[in-house]
Amino acid sequence: MLFLDAPTVFSVTQLSHYLKELLETDEILQDVWVRGEISGYKTYPSGHSYFTLKDAEAQLHCVFFKNARMRSAPPELRDGMAIAANGRVSFYERDGKLQLYVEDVELIGEGALFLRFEQLKARLAAEGLFDASRKRSLPSCPAVIGIVTSPKAAALHDMLRVLRTRYPLARIILSPALVQGAEAPASIAGAIDLLNTHGEAEVVILARGGGSIEELWAFNEEVVARAIARSRIPVISGVGHETDFTIADLVADYRASTPTAAAAAAVPDIAEWRAEVLELQQALTEFLEVFLGDQREQLERSRRDLLRLDPQYQVERLQQRLDDTSALLQARMQHILSLRSERLKGVAMRLHSLSPLLTIARGYAVVRRDSDQAVVSSRQQVQPGDELTIQVTDGHIYATVRP
Repeated sequence: MLFLDAPTVFSVTQLSHYLKELLETDEILQDVWVRGEISGYKTYPSGHSYFTLKDAEAQLHCVFFKNARMRSAPPELRDGMAIAANGRVSFYERDGKLQLYVEDVELIGEGALFLRFEQLKARLAAEGLFDASRKRSLPSCPAVIGIVTSPKAAALHDMLRVLRTRYPLARIILSPALVQGAEAPASIAGAIDLLNTHGEAEVVILARGGGSIEELWAFNEEVVARAIARSRIPVISGVGHETDFTIADLVADYRASTPTAAAAAAVPDIAEWRAEVLELQQALTEFLEVFLGDQREQLERSRRDLLRLDPQYQVERLQQRLDDTSALLQARMQHILSLRSERLKGVAMRLHSLSPLLTIARGYAVVRRDSDQAVVSSRQQVQPGDELTIQVTDGHIYATVRP
C-alpha cells in the first residue's frame, strides 16, 4: 500500500496571518501608487474615511485614516474624482479583504462618471430644464399619489408608512421600475410616462434609497431627465441620502433629501390638521361662550325693556304707585287728623274752661230771652211779659217777666 504525505490544512486565521505577512513583506506593495476613480466615499465621526478606487475592470478597497489625511492635507474628495493614491497594501483579517491604507492623494482629473454628469448638467441647464420658472407647485391635498421605484425597495415600505401615517386619505398607485443597472433609465422614464398616460395621479414621487454614484447613476441619465421635464404631473425626487445629488433632482419640481422626506413633502400631516382643528374648536368654544354670554345679557335687557312696556306691567306699576300713594295719603290724613284731634281737644278744653255750665255749676244760672235766645245779664234787657228760659245745673226753668 502506498502512503502519500497528508496535505497541510490551515485555519482561516492562519491563512489570514500568512496573507497579511506576505503582503507586508513585499517592498512594492508597501509603497505603491494606484490610480482610479473614487466611489462610495464616506467619512465617519471618527475622522477615518473609506472608499473604493476603481477602473473599468477592477476595484480596490481603500482606508484613509484621520492622521494620514491630516498629514497629507488632500483636497476635498468626492465620488467620481480620478486620483492617484499612495499607500501600503495589507490584508484586513476581520473582514477578509485586501485594502490599500492610503497615506497621500493626488488629483489626476475628474472621473469619467463625474465628467458625464457635469456635461449633461451644463447642456440641460442651457435648455432651461432647471429653471425655477418651469417648476410647478405641489398639490396641497392630493387624492391620488403615483410612486416610481422598485417594488422590492426598502424605500417603498418607508414611503408607504409615512404616507399612511400622515395622510391616509390618499390613494397610492405604484408604477414599478428598475432603479439600478443598464436598463434602469428606460424603465424609470417609462414608469413616469405611464403615470401621465393613466392620468389619475396628482403628484409623482420618484425615489430610490442611498448608494454609490454607480448605483444612483440611472437618475443622472438624460432619458430620465427628459421624462421628468415632459411630465404633466408635478414630480418630487427623493433619490439617495441628503448628500446625494442627481440630474433628476435638478429637473424635478421639488427635491427631497430622502425617499421618506419625499413622501412627507407630497402630503399634508393629518396630525397637524387635528391639532389645528382642536385649536379652532377651543377658540370657537370660547367665542361661543362669550357670544352667548353677550346674547344672554342682551336678552335679559330686552326682557326687562319689554316688561316695562307690557300694559299689565304698567297697570301693576300704576296700581302699586296708587297703593303707595293711598298708603301715604292715609298716613298723612291720619297724621293730620291726629294733629286736628289734639288741637280740638285743646280748644275743647279751653272752651270747657269758659263754658257757662261751669258757672252754673257753681250756683249761677244763664238767663235767655226766648224771643231771640239772647243772654240776659241786666234787667234793662227785658220787658214785662217777656218769656225767659233759665238754665241751671240740672235743667231749665221757664219764667215770665212781671212788671
